[in-house]
Amino acid sequence: MDHGTFCPMEEIQISKFKATCLAVLDRVGKTRKPVLVTRFGKPVAQILPPPSSPAGDWFGAMKGYGEIRGDLVAPAAELSEWEVLE
Repeated sequence: MDHGTFCPMEEIQISKFKATCLAVLDRVGKTRKPVLVTRFGKPVAQILPPPSSPAGDWFGAMKGYGEIRGDLVAPAAELSEWEVLE
């Protein structure tokens, strides 16, 4: 992919957008490329993909809440260590 080349945003007439709205929204979500909706050649709306933030992702959601107590690899040898695991 050549990042030096300008790639214009896809444009769609409002009448076509109205007829194919769900398909356009699906495509923007999958390709992550915005679409400009025009009326008589003038922009009226821009369809953007949702932000990809980890806020809605479960992986890593508990970061910073855990606590390491002792050796993670060695088995618990003393009774007091087993009590912590219960």
